[in-house]
Amino acid sequence: MIINRSAPAGTIVPHLIYNDVGAAIEFLCGAFGFKQRLRAGPDGKPGHAQLSIGDGAVVLGAARIGTGFATPDLVEFRPPRPNEVSQSLNVRVEDVDSHFEQARDFGARILSPPTDYPFGERQYTAEDLAGHRWTFSESISDVDPEDWGATVAKR
Repeated sequence: MIINRSAPAGTIVPHLIYNDVGAAIEFLCGAFGFKQRLRAGPDGKPGHAQLSIGDGAVVLGAARIGTGFATPDLVEFRPPRPNEVSQSLNVRVEDVDSHFEQARDFGARILSPPTDYPFGERQYTAEDLAGHRWTFSESISDVDPEDWGATVAKR
């Protein structure tokens, strides 16, 4: 297998759109503890960035019309509008309470504080500066999925 140093690690890597990629880098690193992996763009203004956290990664892209590289088109790439959610992201962390405090102190909009759930997770949800929703989760117990109402798929 070829390892490409230009590609972020992870089996699934979400791409998020921001009006200001530079501000998004600072916010996500400062509030949520991401690490900048790389950035690219004309005249020093980032139009693309890769951030990592734990074993995962996200790619940030600038709002624009069209994909630009191989297949130009007229599709609009934009962050969510107010009161609109098109996706949400779940990130596993080791200590959800200290992560929450860091995000809150940095100015993240907290949508729900740390809460224990019957499926064995402690989670909180915050919104970033573009309106993307992030849920940060820490495992607090091992719970049989059927104990909280899930049905395990048979393989």
